[in-house]
Amino acid sequence: MAASQDPLLLSNGGSERRNPLSRLTRSFARWVLKAFMWVIFLGWVFIFFFVPSGTGTDFYDDWVDATEGTLFGSTGSALVLYSGPIALIAVLAVPYLLLSETEEEQLTERGEKQKPKFSLGTFPVLVGWPFGVVTVAEFIGIVLFVVFVLWSVYAYTVVNLAILPSYGSLTPGEKRVQMLQMSAYCFGLVASSCLSFLFLPVARGSILLRLIDVPFEHATKYHIWLGNLIIFLVTMHGLCYMIVWFIRGIVLKSIIEWKSDGGANCAGVITYSFGFLIWLTALPPVRRKNFQLFFYTHHLYILFIIFLALHIGDANFSKFCGGIFLFMLDRFLRFVQSRKDVEVISATNFPCGTVGLVICKPKCMILLLSFNSPSPRSIVPYSLSYVLVFFFTYLYLLCLSVLHYNALGFVFLRMREISKLQWHPFSVSSSPLDGKYHISVLIKAVGDWTWRLRQNVSNLSSQETQIFEPPTKFMVNVEGPYGHESPYHLMYRNLILVAGGSGISPFIAILSDILHRVKDSKPCLPRDVILIWAVKRSSEIPLLSTIGVKALNPSSLDGLNVNIQVYVTQELEPPLEEGEFEKFKSLSVSNRSRGQGMSVLVGTGDKGWSGTYVIVPILGFILLLGLLDVCYLNPYDISYWWYRGLLLLICMVVSVVLFGGFVIALWHAWENKCLSSEEDPAEDSVEARSMLQERTTPERDLYSDFTSINYGRRPDFKEIFGTASDSWGNVDIGVIVCGPQTLQSSVAKECRSQGLRRRRDGPVFHFNSHSFNL
Repeated sequence: MAASQDPLLLSNGGSERRNPLSRLTRSFARWVLKAFMWVIFLGWVFIFFFVPSGTGTDFYDDWVDATEGTLFGSTGSALVLYSGPIALIAVLAVPYLLLSETEEEQLTERGEKQKPKFSLGTFPVLVGWPFGVVTVAEFIGIVLFVVFVLWSVYAYTVVNLAILPSYGSLTPGEKRVQMLQMSAYCFGLVASSCLSFLFLPVARGSILLRLIDVPFEHATKYHIWLGNLIIFLVTMHGLCYMIVWFIRGIVLKSIIEWKSDGGANCAGVITYSFGFLIWLTALPPVRRKNFQLFFYTHHLYILFIIFLALHIGDANFSKFCGGIFLFMLDRFLRFVQSRKDVEVISATNFPCGTVGLVICKPKCMILLLSFNSPSPRSIVPYSLSYVLVFFFTYLYLLCLSVLHYNALGFVFLRMREISKLQWHPFSVSSSPLDGKYHISVLIKAVGDWTWRLRQNVSNLSSQETQIFEPPTKFMVNVEGPYGHESPYHLMYRNLILVAGGSGISPFIAILSDILHRVKDSKPCLPRDVILIWAVKRSSEIPLLSTIGVKALNPSSLDGLNVNIQVYVTQELEPPLEEGEFEKFKSLSVSNRSRGQGMSVLVGTGDKGWSGTYVIVPILGFILLLGLLDVCYLNPYDISYWWYRGLLLLICMVVSVVLFGGFVIALWHAWENKCLSSEEDPAEDSVEARSMLQERTTPERDLYSDFTSINYGRRPDFKEIFGTASDSWGNVDIGVIVCGPQTLQSSVAKECRSQGLRRRRDGPVFHFNSHSFNL
């Protein structure tokens, strides 16, 4: 039997033909996994809506009673119903992502689609305060949460009213106070249900965010919405109790009370104090004026979680510890990755106040696995071979250290010389195809940290006497890169990119990515691209020189139409020195082979390792919790709520550090092994020099033929979108915005307007935002 040359797995969207049976098998397996995860998720949501009802309350009580005295007891009951489903979905997400379609298959499938259609996730329905830009899918989620809260409060109230007659010895006034106390408890139950979701959006490398392809910078607003809702519910919870205690004259006594067989009130007061302080400093006026106060105060979530476990005990804490556990996994991995010092290969000070950094990264590795083609007579053994192939493929995947990101990725940077605690997010400004060993970011100097960075670059640059020697050490710490699981900017044949100021950074990466793909004949759907860039002054225009526009020539475009429209809003006419650009100040590139590159220990990196990092600690947590019950809690009859809650939290931390740390150690060992076996490292020195030279010798005429500059005006999106609608016809148009909230709102309103008055043969505008506020 002849060996086939068809690879089972491809990297970077390879163009090789794939085996049809392999794709069919993978598609079927993914469909089964997806259906199973949907069933689990819908069942999970049903539990939240069902339990507050009278029947649901009886069911939960019977469930707890039935499991009393078993290995995990009431804690296990709550874990299975509330935290178990989300943990199981996270485990099933691993094989689902491993079986996911390659970039080539995604683009092929999207390219074969005939008619444009609306998408719930890209059609804005609400624009403006208080939620910003909200798509139809997000609006449905908001409505469901509002309905859940209202339903839960109503259902618990009905149950409480049914219970109230059992307090026959109380006077009518005392019954009203008792009803208020039961309502206070119910507000706490509803808040704990919302806590099940609070930490999921802020796990930057979460396997769940990768599963639904929602990046962290987009999911952050869900965390903000949930945080506001939870602080309202918790405030109602505490306020009702305070009123009850005041009426009964036991305010001070109740506040300092630390019950052993119920909620520890003192711990609850401390928890609320931390939560309220976190919420207060996260309000937009405070966050914008004093970001560092917001950033440092937000780390009080550690104390918030600890005292919350002490306040409500293990059984109640188990109801939402699944989301917290996944967040802890992500946080520990980020902590380990960020310890590594990463070398800045070059740093450039642009005259507009922007700093460009080129950072060292490991080369992305490729796995090509060939196998024998089947014959019709050996279909059964061949089907078995697919099981074996998948198993060994997973093992092979574990052996790779792949730094995965796309052109819409972003990283968090820290420079110890400026601050040992401050981390700042920046969009990646280079395509993954720009260089094997380097990644670039553009940083606008607008705050203390960024201005000090620019000053450091200037000081170090002034010490250089000759370019490239002597080498200057310039180190940073890096978290990431993070971003979308799939490169959705490649999924549209027509693109409208709208940037405001420093928001041009991700679009430089997109244009560079598209140009590389067209030039190298790689899969790429976009053929018509309009870039709208609104800037205050023309001094920012030279940033376009970092796109790598030398590829923009008729022989390499191959049907690609790029139209760059720059709007200079605070200048009425071109400056006198137009066409002459200030010499950029740049650090030299090291003469050594490769510097210290970014670590691949990131949740959005290799699917095999990041998936194993999720599965092993979850199994380890179940093991530790079982040992705790068998060896300590049950033999010694430990019943204190606050103590059991603390032990449960300790089990979570130990399982993350112990079992997660074991996986990280293996992952790190494979990283070192892969890096030591890479190709000739000298090539990256040449690559770095070439990259630096392109960024320090810009020429205006490289992009002047593709750029129109408009002075003293702002973009008219109605005119721009109308022209695109008339010229492009019945197609899907991807609209991506990166800029301030006002710019996002303007573009979203026009997308909504175009969608509402769309003709049958008109295009569909898909709104996508690449902006976020921490």
